[in-house]
Amino acid sequence: MLREVISNDWFTIFLILGLTFITLCKYLFAVRFKDFIAVIGNSKYLKIYTRDQKFIDGFDALLFLNLIISVSIFSYIVYASLVSPSEFNLTHFFKLIFGIGVLFLIKVLLERLLGSVFEIDSIMDSYLFQKTTFKNYIGFILLPINCILIYTITPTKPIIYSCIGLIILINLIGFISTFKNNQKLLIRNLFYFILYLCALEIGPYLILYKLIKDFNA
Repeated sequence: MLREVISNDWFTIFLILGLTFITLCKYLFAVRFKDFIAVIGNSKYLKIYTRDQKFIDGFDALLFLNLIISVSIFSYIVYASLVSPSEFNLTHFFKLIFGIGVLFLIKVLLERLLGSVFEIDSIMDSYLFQKTTFKNYIGFILLPINCILIYTITPTKPIIYSCIGLIILINLIGFISTFKNNQKLLIRNLFYFILYLCALEIGPYLILYKLIKDFNA
């Protein structure tokens, strides 16, 4: 059982930290946060805040910090449940957080660099904003899921796969929304879009899988 091998004290600290970032987000950006939590099935948030985005955005930064923590905790739960149950190691967990954070940041910077190289900064900024929104939403959803998996129920394979399915569904909704908003441009440059998907969308997740696989190596 996962709860036998998890250090609940440390996970409580990290979960509270993630909750703190979300609480700050709600307190500092109350109206925007209300629009954000309704982003699934409602394009209002994307239409309004795409125009006001900044390179460094306090709202997205707070949600991004929660995203890194939530994804790291969930990755550990998946690893401990499906691969190899083991004692919690704080040093390894910090390495996991660092690796996931760096991977996400490098990916965003590379995408912005591509936007500058091909002189499509405005299009790329809009695209990245939409992708970041749905990724941050996944982090928001993972926080209560992690709490349930650690403190309430034993994470069996069906439960884990259901959670992963939910994450994929949210990503798919985000992808469809982004594709619809940029449909004409993407169809005209279909080859480059497929190349982009392989290099910067599928590739990083393979790296993330390798990172999680080597977690306790």
